[in-house]
Amino acid sequence: MNQNNKDFRTADLALTAALCVSGFVVEELDRVSPQRSVFVFQNGDELLEVVNQYWRRELRVEPQDYFNQLKVIKARLYER
Repeated sequence: MNQNNKDFRTADLALTAALCVSGFVVEELDRVSPQRSVFVFQNGDELLEVVNQYWRRELRVEPQDYFNQLKVIKARLYER
């Protein structure tokens, strides 16, 4: 995870899906290399709180929404 004042960046697919299901939007998909991509979100206090909840295992999301979001993200990763 790397973040600055402007954006929040993560390569963590599970975290990305959790953030999307929680209402945050992937602003950019940065293809760092052919094997690695980084998801970019607009940084903010609300986003950072959700990230902290995720890492503390306190974040709860609807399981089917989460699974469907994983499929959407994977499709976006594999498109050329």
